[in-house]
Amino acid sequence: MKVLLYAEAKRVLSRSGIGVALKHQMEALKRVQVDFTLSVDDEYDLAHINTIGPGARFVASSCRSRDIPIVWHVHTTAEDIRQSFIFSNVYSKYARYSLRRLYSKADFLLFPTPYTESVVRSYGVTVPGRVISNGVDTNFFKRDEEKAKNFRDKFNLTGPVVLCVALPFKRKGIHDFVEVAKKLKDYHFIWIGSKNIASLLPRDVRQILKNPPPNVVFPGFMSQDELVGAYSAADVFFFPSYEENEGIAVLEALSCECAIVLRDIPVYRDWLQDGVSCLKGKSNEDFEKFIKELVEDRDLAKRLGQNARKVALERDLTIIGQNLKLVYEEVLKNRGKGK
Repeated sequence: MKVLLYAEAKRVLSRSGIGVALKHQMEALKRVQVDFTLSVDDEYDLAHINTIGPGARFVASSCRSRDIPIVWHVHTTAEDIRQSFIFSNVYSKYARYSLRRLYSKADFLLFPTPYTESVVRSYGVTVPGRVISNGVDTNFFKRDEEKAKNFRDKFNLTGPVVLCVALPFKRKGIHDFVEVAKKLKDYHFIWIGSKNIASLLPRDVRQILKNPPPNVVFPGFMSQDELVGAYSAADVFFFPSYEENEGIAVLEALSCECAIVLRDIPVYRDWLQDGVSCLKGKSNEDFEKFIKELVEDRDLAKRLGQNARKVALERDLTIIGQNLKLVYEEVLKNRGKGK
């Protein structure tokens, strides 16, 4: 069995959640000895598609013509297109229809969470599917005090650190992040995420990036090694996103034993328990209260972090690889191609 792992514009996507998800798939398949290729020109038995652009559509059509089964990974919904780039809200109005047609071309769908499956099923998509987390490399993303010190030294951080890792989208809650920071002026707020897309962002978001409050830093993209230092240095990981399909940064924060504050949205309902592995809020007032509580009550922060790590271990890449392998074998068997 040989699998095509496909994502178009890999260089552009490398700093996005889909790019990280692709890297996770590669590592997960290596761990369970499943042969894969990234080249559409190679021979392969099954295509695992991650994107929704013209390249993905071409691959799907090509596979159809050659009777090669298609597993489509649902990383994109109409809901998570909104409040991102300029004109994204307009595009999202048509996305439900186009995504329904696109995902219906697959033989099998992969959903990162039950929530994402419920959203796509609401479009009228009936293709069989299964929920498999994007996963996290728990061996790599684990608390490291030396990297934490290096991160604090790099940014001269002497007070409590509140961290977010995400592209600077309105949907991700960047406005709320800044508003909470204005209330907690003695805390350092750091938002890590590529700023190369700034020209595609709405004017109000560009203004935030250009003129943040004194206690807010937008350092841009950071390597995974630096991210471990950031997660390890954070007193609180604050992720106020309004819409997610899972949240790879959340998985990384869980794995690094962060004390996490999240917006209470449906995607977390089935796997993150409020007061056990995180704290969930509905307003900026909630977020401010919870962040202060975690900074001041280190026992609570430690307990949440330890429970967070347990959640991450259930989604380690070795487990994800085993689950992906089972799906591939099942799809190939149903198409009469064996293993």
